[in-house]
Amino acid sequence: MNPLGIDRLSVFDMPPVEFVKLAAALACDSVSLVLASAAANNPDGHPPWSLRDDAGLRRELIAGLRDSGVRLGLVEGFAVIPGKDICACAADLDLVAELGGTRVACVSLDKDMARTIDGFGILADMADERGLRVSAEMGSLGPYGRVEAALEMVRGVGRANFTLMPDAMHYFRMGNTAEQLAAIDPALIGYVQLCDVPLAQRFDTYMEEAMYERLVTGDGELPLREFVRALPRDIVISLEVPMRSLARQGIGPRERMARCVTAARELLAAG
Repeated sequence: MNPLGIDRLSVFDMPPVEFVKLAAALACDSVSLVLASAAANNPDGHPPWSLRDDAGLRRELIAGLRDSGVRLGLVEGFAVIPGKDICACAADLDLVAELGGTRVACVSLDKDMARTIDGFGILADMADERGLRVSAEMGSLGPYGRVEAALEMVRGVGRANFTLMPDAMHYFRMGNTAEQLAAIDPALIGYVQLCDVPLAQRFDTYMEEAMYERLVTGDGELPLREFVRALPRDIVISLEVPMRSLARQGIGPRERMARCVTAARELLAAG
């Protein structure tokens, strides 16, 4: 069975040491993080924190990861942005390496494929210098949401440490199929984000649903059994299931995530 992780969006940027403890309590293999909390995405009322600015917090996190056996599977927050030099993220890559991370996620906010490829190539080279891998999230951002374009992008980047990161919601909402996923070279898939949603958009904006209101696997309409069957067996499948409405009802992150973890394990076992 694939290693199972929890992505930071599921717990709305819970402070990292608490997050690691939660993942360990649910017997999950890994967590994903960003380097600082986002005040706008905090229905659980977590205190603000920054791994960039707080060396003590970095030490606590490193110790928590070591003592729990939970891995830092992914660090998010890296992007190709028009008019911004991707090299400016060098210090953040240094922090990922310091924390013991092995992979960063990237997106492109640039719709131009050539500039996206150039930026991702530079990021991959910088990551490689630090022993890190890079995975590009296939989503509504950037010019590579469809499988054909994503493969063109990966070929253009052409770095051994650069792979794709399918997110179940984005993957199917963009019109891709499980059959296409199964046909991708397994070496080109580095990390996966799992959730469920209806096939049709539920909210006024796509990002409202993506950032705040996804569903536990089995509660939506995505062909998730076919999705997980198409994945390489050794990569992390991480739960990205933000449920703001439940958080606002006072249902805490452990209760929310316990149901997500149980449903995901049932799905993986059935696959």
